[in-house]
Amino acid sequence: MGGLPGELFQEEERQDESTAPLPFGLPLELTVTDRDVVAALVAVSEGTAREEYALAALKIGILALRQAQGQLDADVIQRESERMLADLNERLAGHSRELREHLAGTLKHYFDPDSGHFQQRVQRLVGRDGELEQLLGRQLAGEDSQLAKTLLTHVGHESPLLKMLDPEESSGLLTHLRQSLEDQLAGQRKRILDEFSLDNKQGALSRLVVELTENHGELNDALQKKIDEVVKEFSLDSDESALSRLVRNVTTAQKTITDEFSLDNKESALARLKGELVEMLAEHEKANREFREEVNVALGQLAARREEQEKSPRHGLAFEDAVIEYLSREAQHAGDVALPTGTTTGLIKNCKVGDCVVELGPDSAAPGEKIVVEAKEKENYSFANAREEIERARKNRDAQLGLFVFSRKTAPREFGPFKQLGQDLYVIWDPEDPSTDIYLHAAVLSARALCIRRGRLHHEQQADFTSIDRAILEIEKQAERLAEVETWTNTIQSSAQKILSRVGRSRQTLAGELETLREKLTHVRQVAGEN
Repeated sequence: MGGLPGELFQEEERQDESTAPLPFGLPLELTVTDRDVVAALVAVSEGTAREEYALAALKIGILALRQAQGQLDADVIQRESERMLADLNERLAGHSRELREHLAGTLKHYFDPDSGHFQQRVQRLVGRDGELEQLLGRQLAGEDSQLAKTLLTHVGHESPLLKMLDPEESSGLLTHLRQSLEDQLAGQRKRILDEFSLDNKQGALSRLVVELTENHGELNDALQKKIDEVVKEFSLDSDESALSRLVRNVTTAQKTITDEFSLDNKESALARLKGELVEMLAEHEKANREFREEVNVALGQLAARREEQEKSPRHGLAFEDAVIEYLSREAQHAGDVALPTGTTTGLIKNCKVGDCVVELGPDSAAPGEKIVVEAKEKENYSFANAREEIERARKNRDAQLGLFVFSRKTAPREFGPFKQLGQDLYVIWDPEDPSTDIYLHAAVLSARALCIRRGRLHHEQQADFTSIDRAILEIEKQAERLAEVETWTNTIQSSAQKILSRVGRSRQTLAGELETLREKLTHVRQVAGEN
């Protein structure tokens, strides 16, 4: 197999030579030495059969050589192609690197912001006193510029354009325009007069007169026919006319509407509506009567129950329960704890004084501080008795501050709605009058503020406690004013406008002071939490 490539090249050369014309036959004498071939030929009878057999074997061998030669050529071509492609890729990669380096160097040479030729050229071109500025200066600036000379030549005083536009020039443009316009207007005037002249039989006016004269008769006939048709449609003599049909429709609609809105017709819409309204009014009247009866019964029961409670010794307990319920809501909103203590003994033996104890919550500025509350609705109960009882309640419940709540029904007459005395607060409240809730709310906030001042007093908070004291004093003042105003309201009807104005201002001031007190308490709570 080592000699096959040379033989293949020789075969290629022979194939190239075979492109020449081939002879019809080729004499060939061979001496066969291969034993296998000799054995195969000897097995065939000598003569024409052996020659044909030898020629067939020769042809088969040539075809096999051609087939083998094609396979070898494909392998060689594949290897050479792979080698050429690898070499080509290497050369292309090298050329790409050289091209990139050359291109980068060239671009940097021309477009580098600091030293590039393009940047320098642009700077020389557009910079101050640059070539472009000098060129524009020579072309545009000054009377001796090229632009000034060009404009002077073409549109100057002595230019052909101005001479042509000069109205004094007989050969100027305006003179020619004026003459042409006059000629055209004269021609148009003459043509228009000819069109509207009856002497010109081919004019527009003459043709219009002829057409009107011819069509006048047809127009009269058609107009008369249309008028007759319109008159017929608006005549009541014809049952099929538009007016007759309209009258019949209106009459039918009027009768239908009259029937529907007549109370004589039981099936009409108005009669049915009246019946439904009567039934609804009867039902409402019955329901209202039953409701009034139920309300009267409920009011009678409520009045009897209230009268019974006032006479009963438990009436004061009902007031205490109302106060405790209100304080529980306030404590829940503020994060405190309100505990009813009216049925339990305190530190003093066999003493149950102190209806409720409000303990400031852990999030307040003075957690654990206690406010004892005593509620009283008892006839002939004096302010001195209240002071003694609230002081005893503070000691019994180990509270730092006391809050005494009078019922407005039994409160001493000389006592105002809100008062502070030492570490105790006194307030008048009516659970059935929501307008007095603000007094009790102010008293609760003031009590919390006093507890905070007592429990968390230090130098940085002194300004806040001053504001708290000021707010409490203002609350007392406004509460006294409200009580005074309430007295005016009950005794002087002619001063209603003055009273209402005073009440409004006092309520606004009281609400503002309550808001100030609430803000200061929040600030103190935050400062105490930080410390």
